Amino acid sequence: MLFDYLLKTRKNSRRLRLAVHRDGSVVVTASKSTKKSRIEAFIAKQIDWITTSIKRFEGMPKPVVPRGNRRDYTKYKEVARELVQRRLEHFNTHSSYGFAIGRISIRNQKTRWGSCSKKGNLNFSYRLALLPPELADYIVVHELCHLGEFNHGSNFWSLVGKTIPDYKEIRKRLIS
Repeated sequence: MLFDYLLKTRKNSRRLRLAVHRDGSVVVTASKSTKKSRIEAFIAKQIDWITTSIKRFEGMPKPVVPRGNRRDYTKYKEVARELVQRRLEHFNTHSSYGFAIGRISIRNQKTRWGSCSKKGNLNFSYRLALLPPELADYIVVHELCHLGEFNHGSNFWSLVGKTIPDYKEIRKRLIS
């Protein structure tokens, strides 16, 4: 092999999966019964895509907040909850959004800063508590605005821009 890769085995995995992360690491997911020769043949077939993906990430800045662990989650979960609730109330009231907010959850999400469900429930990563205030505010406003526009269309970005006019620059800083 031309590079190292991390092999994740899953009991119920029916097919091989491949991911290249921003740090340049390559992860292959396979069932426990998959032979190493099949995995390496799969990687060899995808070598051009892997190389292109790694090169694409080389010039990008590293994530603002590194991945955490269970201990960090326990330590910062309630801090993040208080921050999110306070900022949601501030933006929903003072920015005149006035959206109906469902349940608010703080999670140990590995790939997302936040998410919004069709029922109006908002989920946030505990890592918001570790971000600079302007980045945390952007994430809170982003998810809040999904209560008004459940997509990333121009109306959605107009809602975000109402409170965070420099959202484009802030988004560039949030690589996770």
